[in-house]
Parts: sequence; C-alpha cells; structure tokens
Amino acid sequence: QVQLVESGGGLVQPGGSLRLACAASGSIFKINDMGWYRQAPGKQRESVAGITSGGGTNYAESVKGRFTISRDNAKNTVFLQMNSLKPEDTAVYYCNADVFDSRLEYAEYWGQGTQVTVSS
Repeated sequence: QVQLVESGGGLVQPGGSLRLACAASGSIFKINDMGWYRQAPGKQRESVAGITSGGGTNYAESVKGRFTISRDNAKNTVFLQMNSLKPEDTAVYYCNADVFDSRLEYAEYWGQGTQVTVSS
C-alpha cells in the first residue's frame, strides 16, 4: 500500500507565493514520474507540472516562469514552488505518482488534494 500526502496549501494574496509538498510512503520500490494537477470549481482536472525520476520537467503554459517543480528522490517527495500567484490559480491541487511497489507491481497514485486560494 502506498500513500501520498500533500501539504502547504492555503490562502495567499495575488502576487504571493506558496510551496506545496507531497510525500509518498508505504511499500515503495521505485517512483517514476511525479506531478501536480489542479481542479478548479466547475472545471476539469488539469496537469500543472511533471517531473521524471531523472529530473526532467514539463509545465502547463499557464504556469511557465512562475511555478517550479522539484523532487527529493531519497525522501520520495515532490515539491511545487508557486510564485506570482494569480486568482486563476485558485484550485484544489493534487499530486500524482507512478509507483512500483515492493512486489514490483505498477500503479498510479493520487494524493487527497490541498486547497490553494489566491484572493485579496
């Protein structure tokens, strides 16, 4: 069993910053890709940023230059540094991980989500 637990969400004013973290725990052999998604009210869940085990990254156009994804492989943790936040960044943010567990079985896991609200 593998769990992903997010932290770091909250309320911030426009132009402010937040740093999200997502720690994976459980019977983990290896984690491949990790990423962050978000879902705003009335909208579909969308990809925000992704990172491979080797550190390759990709970003949604809407967050390029403002958000930075990183990971600590030793701690099975992925981070999302969000700067210059805008009201349209308001959403529930979910982390995602592609995991091989201790039985070498592959599965995709999701965190429970953390609310980010950008408002004055």
